[in-house]
Amino acid sequence: MDLDTFYVSVERLMDSKLNGKPILLGGTGDRGVVASCSYEARTFGVHSGMSMKMARELCPQGIVIRGEAGVYSKYSKIVTELLKEEVPLMEKSSIDEFYLDLTGMDQFYGCCKLASHLRQRVIKETGLPISFGLSKNKTVSKIATGEAKPNNQINIDFGTEKPFLAPLGIGKIPMIGNKTAFLLNRMGVQKISTIQDMPMELMEKAFGKNGRSIWYKANGIDNSPVVPYHEKKSISTERTFHKDTIDVFKLRNMVMAMVEQLAYELRRAGKVTSCISIKIRYADFQTYSKQKKIPYTSCDHTLIDWGKEIFDQLYSRRVRVRLIGVRLSDLAGGGHQIDLFNDDSRVLKLYQAMDKIKDRYGANAVRRSTAMEINGLGRGNPFSGEPNVVPAHRNA
Repeated sequence: MDLDTFYVSVERLMDSKLNGKPILLGGTGDRGVVASCSYEARTFGVHSGMSMKMARELCPQGIVIRGEAGVYSKYSKIVTELLKEEVPLMEKSSIDEFYLDLTGMDQFYGCCKLASHLRQRVIKETGLPISFGLSKNKTVSKIATGEAKPNNQINIDFGTEKPFLAPLGIGKIPMIGNKTAFLLNRMGVQKISTIQDMPMELMEKAFGKNGRSIWYKANGIDNSPVVPYHEKKSISTERTFHKDTIDVFKLRNMVMAMVEQLAYELRRAGKVTSCISIKIRYADFQTYSKQKKIPYTSCDHTLIDWGKEIFDQLYSRRVRVRLIGVRLSDLAGGGHQIDLFNDDSRVLKLYQAMDKIKDRYGANAVRRSTAMEINGLGRGNPFSGEPNVVPAHRNA
């Protein structure tokens, strides 16, 4: 189930004058990026991730709105709680997208009937348009939902997955981006039916392991499970100093280094955060913490600014510090939009380039100069279920 043009729909709930008009939502400056746009704006060629300057040129009559991340989070939680009430298993893959496992429900209520009931309930109780695609796996359901939009539903019966996918363009397969689509087009592949007719070995030879995955998805095969949704996940790190310190410069640099590392972990997991908190433990073991709700982001520079501001407000005793910690919470899916409401396209490209270097050579391959003397901030994956490489209380 996918909430249609979620950000735009929420804005229209709050202001009915926006109904039927082209909406451009995101950074308001020329260097801003489009976070979402209405279907009316899409007819002019506007799409998410486009620079706001280009979007305005394509759609000069478009209404530009900056957006309120907190409001979108509120409506997302309302829909989440509504769905959790009625389904046995749910995965929230992003702020506006949900996978529902209805296995076995056909014996009691009927899967399609239940899904239709849920969709109508969301529309009635929230006023938000929502679409769904019902099938035997996540890939086909996601593609079907895209075909059902706007504000509609599709049921793909068992055994009809391949015929349904065959006439669609290869770009409909979730894991195929612009680069892969370009390479496939050079091979003369434009429709999913062509991939279905190709030997899997040929796709694997051309694209490696991804080729095998693309072939399976093109044939409607996907055994990935629906992962149960857990509310309010968070990641955090703490550092206990070998010697208690009163060096404010060192403490602030430590906060910056920890925030930088956690932000990178967020982007690796394809997530954004809307809450940052700082913890300080003094030499007398008195512990204080302070948190702040912020617009969704996973950008180093944005989180570092908030972290330094909270630290300056929190550190008031001028007593030696024993421990300092940073925590990012209220996480949501959204790695594709690092901070589209505030950052320009150049910043997004910069972080993508930095993360590629870190993925290849390690988390410390690219660091801010203020963090160069901070050791022990190794790379780990707090979202994998495995322990982080760096212990929670590592001496700095």
